[in-house]
Amino acid sequence: MITTDDLRFFLTLSATSSLAEAARALDVTPPAVTQRLHALEKRLGVRLVNRSGRGTALTDEGRLLALRAGQICGELNHLADELTGRRGVVAGHLRVVAPLGFGQRYIARLVAGFRGGSENVTASLTLSDGPPRLASDDWDVMVHIGELRDSTLVAYPLAPNRRLLCAAPSYLARRGAPAKPEDLRDHDCIALRENDEDATLWRLRRGRGPAVGVRIAPVLSSNAGAAAVQWALDGHGIVIRSEWDVAQYLQSRQLVPLLQGWSLPDANIVALVKSRHELPARTAGFLAVLREHFAEPPWRPRRRPRRTHEAVGRPARAPA
Repeated sequence: MITTDDLRFFLTLSATSSLAEAARALDVTPPAVTQRLHALEKRLGVRLVNRSGRGTALTDEGRLLALRAGQICGELNHLADELTGRRGVVAGHLRVVAPLGFGQRYIARLVAGFRGGSENVTASLTLSDGPPRLASDDWDVMVHIGELRDSTLVAYPLAPNRRLLCAAPSYLARRGAPAKPEDLRDHDCIALRENDEDATLWRLRRGRGPAVGVRIAPVLSSNAGAAAVQWALDGHGIVIRSEWDVAQYLQSRQLVPLLQGWSLPDANIVALVKSRHELPARTAGFLAVLREHFAEPPWRPRRRPRRTHEAVGRPARAPA
């Protein structure tokens, strides 16, 4: 007979490449891990892990146990979430996934602040410049920028986000500014390779007219937005970046927007969850924090409420 503690132990073990690494993850000694693994294998009557000088590898039986352990522990966690959520208690572990740059600048502090205000909550934040694993079960809230390809998820809009074509004044002084999209073929362009997009095909549209596709030959390319923006700031070429990332540089004139009157596809920011119903209280609570924080995008100048002569000294009317 095995217990849920055994299952969680083996899940941790299966996610590591050696018994020593598993011991560090479990905060125990390597002999303790070895002893517990031997006891588990003896009770089950099968070998679960092959050990060698190069590390560990799961046997077929070990892979089966890891798979079923993940399913069982996930179901138990979901059951606990449902029961806790019905009491409206903000508790448990909140798992947030976000893009690397945006997550570092805006989401990390919100996660920490939410956890700080909820003593029964722990939280983890996973940041990545790669495409998100939308189908996996190891997240509760995903902050996503741009086109959404998985229509089974529930999206809560957070903030508008334009994509902008820009370059540094030093580059424009040296090479001039493009007058039309086709001119980009003769300019030094910086490509950002992310989310499996075609990074060298730039599509622009004037008003409601047809999109114009321009195939660029990038002089520099990267999978990291910060590197691409820094290259543009240093005058190496023209880049496409999200408004949230370059607004400060446009305001300070360190970057200049190009091809005014033409627009790129928007990359609006949303929060994703797997279901609209029966959300754990911690997930619903963090969604509320996100929506409130981005109600006025922090990268845009804040709107000041207009004060008219009639409004001065009058109480605000309740909404109808």
